[in-house]
Amino acid sequence: MLIVLKYFGLAFSALLPVVNPLGSALVLLGLVGVAPADVFRTLARKIAISTTLFLLMVELVGAALLNFFGISLPVVQVAGGFVLAAMGWGLLNEKDASANREQTSAAAADLSSLESQVFYPFTFPVTAGPGCIVVMLTLSAHASRTKTLEDILGHIGILLAVVSLSFTVFLSYRYAPKITQKISSQTVHGILRVIAFILLCIGVQIAWKGMQMLLQSVVK
Repeated sequence: MLIVLKYFGLAFSALLPVVNPLGSALVLLGLVGVAPADVFRTLARKIAISTTLFLLMVELVGAALLNFFGISLPVVQVAGGFVLAAMGWGLLNEKDASANREQTSAAAADLSSLESQVFYPFTFPVTAGPGCIVVMLTLSAHASRTKTLEDILGHIGILLAVVSLSFTVFLSYRYAPKITQKISSQTVHGILRVIAFILLCIGVQIAWKGMQMLLQSVVK
């Protein structure tokens, strides 16, 4: 049980700042626009399920895929960091969120068109982006060092952390309109800019760590 709790805490604390459910809810609100509460409830449920399945798939087969294609973890960090930084840069230079809501309000009424975007872009990369893939691959490699019972318990802890995090995503997305009801559009716009800058910094940091590991391997 202690091993499960150890990996649960490790995985949850590592994934929470990358997923950032509240910040991602603001991004989702800007993408969906003005829509009924039922739309957000349906999207929140499907995105949470999709996020759980996506992260578990990465955790279970991600390391095997990297080995199959001969891709090292530092390369994933560099590539994922660049993609994450590009997302942050794009959000940082995006137009006012209120303008985006006006443009998407008409499309928001069509639930079928929004459901077709549940995986891309709502799940990947808005909710679980390249940073999450890097974190999951790292956790999976850390929990698969030996073929023992401890490793199995470690993977169970990671599984529970993913489910718990997806539940927080569901709550944040489900009540995204209510979260911003008492916040002015200018404040939301400012929060999005801060989150975008943090996202940019996280991407650069992940890429830099990958480059450090690559440089160290070259020196050796």
